[in-house]
Amino acid sequence: MLRRFLSDTRGNYMLMTAAALVPILGGMALAVDYTEMSRQRQLTLNALDAAGIATARRVVEGATDEQLHAYAQDFFKANLGDIEGASLTVVLPKNNAGGGTLKLTADLKYRPYFLPAFSSLMGGENPTAEIDFNATSEIRLKNTLEVALVLDNSGSMDYVGSGSGKKRLVLLKDAAKDLVDKLASQAGQMKQVSKPVQFGLVPFASSVNVGSQYASASWMDTNGISPIHHENFDWSAFPNSNKKIELSGGVYVKKGSAWDDEEGEIVTRFSLFEDMQRVTGHTYVTTTEKVCKKWKKGACKKWKWVTSGTWEEVHGSFASWQGCVEARPAPYNRTDTPPSSSNPATLYVPLFAPDETDNWDSWARRARSNYWDDLTSSSNNYNRQKYGPKYFEPAPYGTVAALLGQGPNDGCTTNAITPLTDVTASAGLTAVKNAIDSMAASGGTNVPEGIAWGWRVVSGGLPFNEGRPDAEKGNDKVVIVLTDGANTYYTPSSLGHNDLADNKSIYSAYGYAGRNQPGESKSRLFMNTTVNSTNYANDNYSDALNEHMLGTCGNAKSAGVIVMTVALDLSSSNTSQAAQIAALKDCSSNSRFRRGSNGDPAKLFWNATSGDLDDVFKEIADELSNLRIVG
Repeated sequence: MLRRFLSDTRGNYMLMTAAALVPILGGMALAVDYTEMSRQRQLTLNALDAAGIATARRVVEGATDEQLHAYAQDFFKANLGDIEGASLTVVLPKNNAGGGTLKLTADLKYRPYFLPAFSSLMGGENPTAEIDFNATSEIRLKNTLEVALVLDNSGSMDYVGSGSGKKRLVLLKDAAKDLVDKLASQAGQMKQVSKPVQFGLVPFASSVNVGSQYASASWMDTNGISPIHHENFDWSAFPNSNKKIELSGGVYVKKGSAWDDEEGEIVTRFSLFEDMQRVTGHTYVTTTEKVCKKWKKGACKKWKWVTSGTWEEVHGSFASWQGCVEARPAPYNRTDTPPSSSNPATLYVPLFAPDETDNWDSWARRARSNYWDDLTSSSNNYNRQKYGPKYFEPAPYGTVAALLGQGPNDGCTTNAITPLTDVTASAGLTAVKNAIDSMAASGGTNVPEGIAWGWRVVSGGLPFNEGRPDAEKGNDKVVIVLTDGANTYYTPSSLGHNDLADNKSIYSAYGYAGRNQPGESKSRLFMNTTVNSTNYANDNYSDALNEHMLGTCGNAKSAGVIVMTVALDLSSSNTSQAAQIAALKDCSSNSRFRRGSNGDPAKLFWNATSGDLDDVFKEIADELSNLRIVG
């Protein structure tokens, strides 16, 4: 057959070959164009992904919008190589309707080499000059999380919870630890990010304990210059002219030779803890001296050594500062304003419950905070309460040392704050869970102070600065608040005590309800509230605290903090509890991901019973997971 083909002169095969040449060459042209188009498309996709990852890192670092757009364009073009005709569109996370994602879209116009000519050869009316295609890369930033658990440790948390056979605090501990475990497990997948999830713990009751290790911190009022530092003490009453405490250079100082080597020391609540001593025993002190046995003509003619002795008191410490602080004077009680000695009102003042009057009232009631002898004959019970010299006389033998929640630490009942801790590290995870386990129920309920300190824990500045800078992008600061009761501040009579000094309340984080904030016409409890400042009743005190709580929440949310709130075993049929439920709901932030039945963003508020507390914390974990899972 081959010989026949070679000898055939009719030209049929030539015609067939010519006819086949067009599709063969066209196929080759298409193959070349397709190969080149695929190459350019893949290079564009690679450049798009690289630009997305690189720009996402710059977002986290806090670059400006202009810097991000320029950086993405430069990075994209640098990775395109020899490709021309590609353009990049960048949508930053805050401008993206989806929220939380960086969206990059690349458009490429490919100009084929052979396809237009082939199309024209085949009789096409509109030969293809270019081919358009696009690609999109959307990156949900790997958000880091900083969470403060602000948990109620008041006495009612020791009650058996509704719908459960366990105490509320036991259930809370289990649910909180499960939450930490779940977020820590997720964070463990983010190997390339430092401290992806951190947790802090703020146990609160009637006050908050920042930790006694901070007694000398720069943000504490170590020199007694805050306007509220000396409000419960009268240092002008010293009867001995050689032993005084006087204001000198803006601070109170010990003056007089009777102070011995203590003369010139600054007097503060911190020093007062050290000065308060108790007699712990006696020791026999012997002295030997040379005395004259025989005198003659005005001169000693015979000497002898005589030994004598006396019993002297041995003193020991009565109490040490346990770490609780008062609320700052308005408006700083509701803010994260950095503490500074240049603005003394921003410094934190240690809790020091004054010794109240020794006198009994006609109902045979004593003052609540009565732990020291008044050492004054004054008939004015307020003068007896603020009499400063008494603290420098030791308590009699047999006086027991005051511990947490006792003596000058009355009102300080919780464990100290646990600052933000990296729970992806086993040691950090263990530390946070141990802190949760060690919580104990005792005292009243002061939610606004708990929230304020939760905010300060996640804040990037002092007093706790373990958090990332507040302006850093890709980082969420979250405060989770749980309480099982209304905010409380008590009149002495409601707790079975007298109020002969007319304080109007027991001493707590806001001081006394009946003592005006220095320079103001209201007490700290009523400052910046709309409640009646002359109505000294428990319910009115709760209303004032609710306003402080809402003000603190509003400020925290305005600063970018996400606030989640949980009402535990509160009843809407109880007036004060219903008010707390409403306040907690108003206090909460809106969800970024969930919608309510009306289509509006769902509130990050849960009205829970003890029986479903575990489920509530699982929902909270899901909400927090949405903040950081990579899409």
